[in-house]
Amino acid sequence: MKKSFSIFAAFFFMLTIVAWGTNKPTKTNAMPDDVKAVIENSCFGCHNTDSRNEDGKKELDFNKLDSLSKIKMISTYKEIGEVLEKNEMPPKKFLERFPDKALSEDHKQLLLDWSKKEAEALVKGM
Repeated sequence: MKKSFSIFAAFFFMLTIVAWGTNKPTKTNAMPDDVKAVIENSCFGCHNTDSRNEDGKKELDFNKLDSLSKIKMISTYKEIGEVLEKNEMPPKKFLERFPDKALSEDHKQLLLDWSKKEAEALVKGM
């Protein structure tokens, strides 16, 4: 009886470790240089750990993107796409002060394609 309990306990312990490991942060592929350049120009000023824009970094912190769980990463990539499709980012008020930070249609499409591709890759890897 004790031996079967020990085997069961060991099996349960291993199953718990495996299950816990599936929700750990997942390192994604390195951000492509062209995407990184657009994000650094138009997004990173507000969406980073050191930003003074508390709302911006609360909503999305590119420095912490790779440390999110798979589920949260998928959600974040989808939200990036939705915000871009609605033309909510960069905000109009911000662009009044910094018109050089506006996204061209090509840059917007690049970010849309990238966020969709990353979300799909994560979903396939589940």
